Amino acid sequence: MKKRVLILSLAAAMVTGFTVTSCSSDDDFGKSVSQTGVLTMNFTGEEIATYKTLDISIKEINTGAVTEFTIQNTNAHSLELPFGSYNITVNGIVVKTDSEQINVGVTAVTDIKVNATNITIPLLAKRFGNDFIIEEVFFTGVRTPDNKNYNSSRYFKITNNTDKVLDAANLIIGQSNFYTTSNDNPTPYNINDYFPVKAIMILKSTEKKWVQPGDFIVVADNAINHSQNTSTAYNLQNADWEFPSTNPSLGQVDNPSVPNADVAYTEMNYNMFFLHNRGFETYVIARFPDGENRDTFLQNQKYDYTFVNSAGVVKAMSRYKIPNSWIIDGVNNSIPTNFVQTLTSASIDAGWTSVGSMDNDATRYGKSVRRKVIGKTSEGKNVYKDTNNSSLDFVKDSQPSLKNGIVH
Repeated sequence: MKKRVLILSLAAAMVTGFTVTSCSSDDDFGKSVSQTGVLTMNFTGEEIATYKTLDISIKEINTGAVTEFTIQNTNAHSLELPFGSYNITVNGIVVKTDSEQINVGVTAVTDIKVNATNITIPLLAKRFGNDFIIEEVFFTGVRTPDNKNYNSSRYFKITNNTDKVLDAANLIIGQSNFYTTSNDNPTPYNINDYFPVKAIMILKSTEKKWVQPGDFIVVADNAINHSQNTSTAYNLQNADWEFPSTNPSLGQVDNPSVPNADVAYTEMNYNMFFLHNRGFETYVIARFPDGENRDTFLQNQKYDYTFVNSAGVVKAMSRYKIPNSWIIDGVNNSIPTNFVQTLTSASIDAGWTSVGSMDNDATRYGKSVRRKVIGKTSEGKNVYKDTNNSSLDFVKDSQPSLKNGIVH
């Protein structure tokens, strides 16, 4: 199935108005007056003839209040909002001057602290190619029959959702540096250019790893038969790659018949790539472009930033970043009660999925996030939904597809 991948860039220009002065009459004395301002959004783009529909979601960062609406056949909209800091997410359909209809999506941020705020959002689309998708992430792990955590047996399932044979050798798996459940306002940070990571794994191979249309690979946290350790875990001994780790407390046993992924960078000790079991993270898969490799990544993609911690102290941090142009798919994960932000450009993933309905939900164990199946190929393989919006593409609280072992 041929797909197109949207890559957007965002440039936002803000025009400030005059300062608001609040006055009170004798009747109003002692009452709190909520200040509001008018936000005007102007959408632009090269060779766009008609802005057919734009679905807009505006979230106030501090209160979590969300305003959602759709505009049609217009590229401008104004609305009144309380003073505050806002995340804006836009997804929609436009018609180009050559009559082609394409999907668009973008994220932006703005502050409303004066009477009138104008923001211009250019939407720029780029043609797509076919590649792998993240079909499933099993990050919650399992509980043993005596209700203890079993800290291995998590996995990524990466699927060829195209109509051609693909090579999975040397794919990159990136783990977000930030969480979807908090926002430390790092500086610098440009979600539309790069994806900051606290760890990356490379599916290292000197030979091609061909994957047929509709088939998949599994990257497992310890490629062993975990059901031999606890009846609630899964048999992952036939995985294609496994997470390496030298942490003695995990007691991991290396499977010599399954290659170790190369953890090229991690902030954790013992060379660990460890998934957050409540799903506060975002994961991406990427490819090195021509001329790039592990060494050039480590040389050229340092990400140095600062943020203000809860004590009001400016902290300097150093991590790495994956350029958005390298990324072929991504999935944001969060939980409904704690969601604050997505960590990818809307061109990669404009939404998010989850396991569990609240923080530390005891029912989350043994569940995963999985792509929706929208049909079958002539060979009987699944075709998965892929709109670059995990809110639409994934089934939350799913039964893991590898619960009964790896079956192609």
